[in-house]
Amino acid sequence: MIPLHVHSIYSLLRGVCTIDQIIEYAKSFNLSAIALTDYNGMYGLIKFAKRCAEENIKPVVGAFIDEEHNKDINAVILAKNNKGYSELCKLITARKLNDYFSLIKIVNSKPENLFIITSSLTLLEQAVNQENLYAGIYSTGSTRRQMRRLFDLSKTKNVKQVIAHPVYFPRKEDFETHRVLSAIRTNCSLDNISSDEVVDEEFYFKPADSFIKQWKSLPEAVEAIQFIADNCNVDFNFGQLKFPVYPDLNAQSAISMVSSKCYEGLSVRYDEVNDKITSRLNMELSVIDELNFADYFLIVWDIVNEAKRRGMLTIGRGSAANSIVSYCLGITEVDPIKHNLYFERFLNKARSTPPDFDVDFSWKERDEIVKYVFERYGYERAAMISTHVTFRARSAFREVAKVFGITDNEISKLSKFIPWTSAANLPNLARLFPESKTLNLDLEPWKSIIDIVVKIGGFPRHLSIHPGGIIITPAPITDFVALEYAKNKGLGLIITQPDMYSIEDYGLIKIDLLSQRSLGVLRDTMNIISEKS
Repeated sequence: MIPLHVHSIYSLLRGVCTIDQIIEYAKSFNLSAIALTDYNGMYGLIKFAKRCAEENIKPVVGAFIDEEHNKDINAVILAKNNKGYSELCKLITARKLNDYFSLIKIVNSKPENLFIITSSLTLLEQAVNQENLYAGIYSTGSTRRQMRRLFDLSKTKNVKQVIAHPVYFPRKEDFETHRVLSAIRTNCSLDNISSDEVVDEEFYFKPADSFIKQWKSLPEAVEAIQFIADNCNVDFNFGQLKFPVYPDLNAQSAISMVSSKCYEGLSVRYDEVNDKITSRLNMELSVIDELNFADYFLIVWDIVNEAKRRGMLTIGRGSAANSIVSYCLGITEVDPIKHNLYFERFLNKARSTPPDFDVDFSWKERDEIVKYVFERYGYERAAMISTHVTFRARSAFREVAKVFGITDNEISKLSKFIPWTSAANLPNLARLFPESKTLNLDLEPWKSIIDIVVKIGGFPRHLSIHPGGIIITPAPITDFVALEYAKNKGLGLIITQPDMYSIEDYGLIKIDLLSQRSLGVLRDTMNIISEKS
């Protein structure tokens, strides 16, 4: 295994490596394992692990974690196993949510399921010796004097060494892109960016032979690379759904409770119940039982039922309306028998990803029902899903031009002619879009700016909140994913680090509780009519 840990584009505004580039690199060098250690986060880790599984490469699961108030105290933390992965999710969540997070306390708690690799002299000085702690000897990026101090200190403290080479960009020429991202992150120009915010220009993919040759005097530190890789084994169980559990079964099975409520609903929905209706209901119940979706249906029924109890207007829509179970439970209002709707469009045995319910609420009442979900199922088991806001043509152009020192006035004059499109289209704007035909971006500094913009197009810019996506987990949510505050920390909204695509890939079940202005208008209209009648 090559001695590296990679910071991808999901190391927000730091790394330049995409997941596909990491995988292609691993394949080109026939690597059996490769580590992803993004900065204080695991935003892209599930996507990375899935791609590794597809290419028969072992994903070494980790993160680079530092202390909020002392960035010099930092470490790469790798999960040995699934329990270690859950511990790492909890660590990152604590780092994001707790102002008093202490990495030193974590290290000195001697976690058994984690490897900890540090090049921080401060951390190493205060660390209590433990089996899973390593001093990371960087091949580049540190002065010889620093490495000598680290080496001597690790010997004094009886801490093992391992060769480490962090990667932030695929090739040496991508260093400038890293500098631009760092300037955007710190809101300064390229001329004024602090050297502390930029990594060493040698932190790119390099062949393993160069490290082995460079560190032949430290054979144990080189061998430690393979030892750590061999002992990091996290299984994400892709394809296995992780269902939430409905809490009030009272010794009933979930499917028997769903069945009971559906048969109660038949007499409400139909004046006359015939064999066609009962046959369809029993078929759907059989599939729901076989696929273990009964708890999920009960949870959605519970949410909708609570909303109706509070007098809220709500309606389920989308493919869920194809289900007579949804109809009998009162989740949807369309009769699938009357309209000849196919249940298989919503739920079937061949579907690779789980379906989700889309339930609409008035925009004035949606937050109230979301609060109910958190209180009912536990703040430790529910969270809103994040979206990864990425750079597109106009946003990337403004950000990059700004760090190049271009004034806001100049940027605005040009950016208004840039349509809402992919950054990849920027070099051909005049040909592709009539509104951009007067743009001339072939002169400097615009040409250099456009080159960078195209490279960072699609990179994550920051996290936002999914319009309605919420997940409920069968165990504490930090057993599965790391959490953090949404962009405006003052609002106190906590979201998942992975986005909805990774959430679904991992088998977590999503419910969309959506906010609709039309239901709000309808509610207001009904209130006015009631007042005047």
